[in-house]
Amino acid sequence: MPAGVCGCCGPLRPRYKRLVDNIFPEDPKDGLVKSDMEKLTFYAVSAPEKLDRIGAYLAERLTRDVVRHRYGYVGIAMEALDQLLMACHSQSIKPFVESFLHMVAKLLESREPDLQVLGTNSFVKFANIEEDTPSYHRRYDFFVSQFSAMCHSTHEDPETRSRIRVAGIKGLQGVVRKTVNDELQAIIWEPQHMDKLIPSMLFNMQDNEDSERAGEENPASLAESCFRELLGRAAYGNMNNAVRPVLVHLDNHRLWDPNDFAVSCFRIIMYSIQAQHSHHVIQQVLSHLDTHSKNTPRVRAGIVQVLLETVAIAAKGSIGPTVLEVFNTLLKHLRMSVDFELGDGSRRNSTSSLSSVRTKESEERIVQNAIIQTIGFFGGNLPDYQRAEVMMFIMGKVPVYGTPCHTLDTVKIGHQGTKRIQAMLLSSLIMVTSGFKCKTMGAGLPAAFLEPLCSISLMEDSELRQLVLEILHNIIDRHDNRAKLRGIRIIPNVAALKFKREKICKEDVVFMKKHGQQLYRHIYLGCKEEDNLQKNFELLFTALALITIELANEEVVIDLMRLSIALQDMALVNEENMPMFIRCGIMALVAAYLNFLSQMIANPPFCQHVSKVIELRSLDAPYLLPEHIFREKCVLPDSLDREDNALYFQTADLAEAMTVPGYNVERLSIPYIPQVTDEDRMPRRKSFVDTISLQVDIISNSVPDQSQLAEEITFETLKKAIDTTGLEEQERERRRQVMEKFQKAPFEEIAAHCESKANMLHDRLAQIFELTIRPPPSPSGTVTVTSGHAQYQSVPVYEMKFPDLCVY
Repeated sequence: MPAGVCGCCGPLRPRYKRLVDNIFPEDPKDGLVKSDMEKLTFYAVSAPEKLDRIGAYLAERLTRDVVRHRYGYVGIAMEALDQLLMACHSQSIKPFVESFLHMVAKLLESREPDLQVLGTNSFVKFANIEEDTPSYHRRYDFFVSQFSAMCHSTHEDPETRSRIRVAGIKGLQGVVRKTVNDELQAIIWEPQHMDKLIPSMLFNMQDNEDSERAGEENPASLAESCFRELLGRAAYGNMNNAVRPVLVHLDNHRLWDPNDFAVSCFRIIMYSIQAQHSHHVIQQVLSHLDTHSKNTPRVRAGIVQVLLETVAIAAKGSIGPTVLEVFNTLLKHLRMSVDFELGDGSRRNSTSSLSSVRTKESEERIVQNAIIQTIGFFGGNLPDYQRAEVMMFIMGKVPVYGTPCHTLDTVKIGHQGTKRIQAMLLSSLIMVTSGFKCKTMGAGLPAAFLEPLCSISLMEDSELRQLVLEILHNIIDRHDNRAKLRGIRIIPNVAALKFKREKICKEDVVFMKKHGQQLYRHIYLGCKEEDNLQKNFELLFTALALITIELANEEVVIDLMRLSIALQDMALVNEENMPMFIRCGIMALVAAYLNFLSQMIANPPFCQHVSKVIELRSLDAPYLLPEHIFREKCVLPDSLDREDNALYFQTADLAEAMTVPGYNVERLSIPYIPQVTDEDRMPRRKSFVDTISLQVDIISNSVPDQSQLAEEITFETLKKAIDTTGLEEQERERRRQVMEKFQKAPFEEIAAHCESKANMLHDRLAQIFELTIRPPPSPSGTVTVTSGHAQYQSVPVYEMKFPDLCVY
């Protein structure tokens, strides 16, 4: 009886359990029984409502086998699950997937590497299946955490460690593929998941121990592929969450110095994301730079170099509103770096050793050079219309006379710091303007850019003047002729250099009429600076030659000849008591330029006169030629012989040579006089800080003493007041001179003279209004002058008193 009962219980087991039991062989080494597996698959497809029960029973058996360490049957169970998952695509597959994921989680929780790899492989196969309907309740938090832990495996055996890490990376890649395209799984982009995904990939990219392995067996290359895939799938709103963990990882592992890995990471980022998302990455790096504003110089330099690589790639595509933000942030950090380098007086007088101070300065120079390279490279890759805006923006930050700079406070850093900032900003402007091709000179050199640039060109520093001239060269040279003008020399055959030039357009003619005198003036004044070096004269010669090639018509040629004669007379008369080297350098500059000009306009009499003077100089006064005066051991004369007219260029001979149609020779007889500007009424140029104090002194001294206004009235004063014959003669002479000037002087000089008078009147009225009318308080700040320095004070809005009509 008992035996009969046992015999009839076997067939009572559910069919799905019998089919599942039949796929397991007696010996696990024989593998899955394929014929029975086909029956199970057919049954699951025919009765999909049984899938959840099949999955639950397989999970039960797998859990029992894992506990009993029967790993052969575990592999057979997972193979069966994989085949069922691939074969069945119905609504009833959702519960089966839950059982499947539960079994994968069991394998990943085990400490056996083989089971972890087995579970990962099954999950990757599942991730590649496209489901017909989305899952509303499924979450992958456990798998993200477990796969991330596998990516950081520290197994003793290198081979096993590499296998586990590769499996972890593949698992993360499967999670990414399964979730990023599912709108219901957007939670994967949240910070708690990205903080695990991104560092796991970066850790394996950084720890490239198995570099000899190829393809998917190398954790570093596989992690990089997964990293690229993740970033390529990032949407607009997910970029910040994807980039922030990268910056945190680089901070935690101190990978900014050296920054090779950081640079390679952001190259991958910029080339993987969509072009329209580039400005998100730039903003993140800029914010990170602000966060590390007080970190070590090498860390800041590493972040700036990463920013350089980032903007270099982003500049080729769309960068949105980040252009000026990049420059504004970089200029702010440039100012901070100069402040850190120079330091205040208390920091200088501290107990730190001299070697540590020098090390600090050299490291800050690395930061400054990185910032300049970033500014220049970024600006140089922008389109021309954006580059012009950037040029104006940077020039607005340069502390110069007449343009107070609010963001770069130069009062605290003094003259040396101001000079450093000026030199660095001008160096970045050189890089920005390199290759800049403006269609009209008015677009490349607008008044708002030209005036402060020329003001810097007259500073008491030869390096600053050289930088300004190089910027002018970049803008004026639109046909790449500067390379043929390297150095200052007597060019024997100008035509052989084959300069590229076009006929001057109407816009450039208008530009020279409006701003030509300003260019001439700064070349004239720049020649007589006592600290001029050979490079200064070379750059001045190049500037004159480029103006001739790009902007010279008949009227400009006459003006340039007048300028050359004026420079020669200035060196001969020497009212400024210039050193002999400067005087001879000016003479050599005039000779080299007139030789160039005579051949450019192809005037044979002009060429003969210039050649004759140069030939005589080479015999009797070689120190007046550039090939001799700029030698290292050139013997300078004690004085220049003003009586030997054959050694100098004569106005009469030039006028006779230029008696050809198109040239107004009468203007050559009018001596060139530079126009008077506000800078000429100021004391000798020093620094921006000094000019503020000088302005205050002028204002304070301009108020007359009341005791001096009362003058004692005597018989002599009354007699002088009645006798007006001498005054009438003086008035007639003055009128005659004015009439003669307006009849013979060129229009540009007359306009410049009238403009200078108007500027003087405007300045005087501004001083009067400044003394009598005080501006109302403003939240943006007002300027107050105390102790010779300008300070900016702001009043909060809630403390301001508004008139009744202004309050709503």
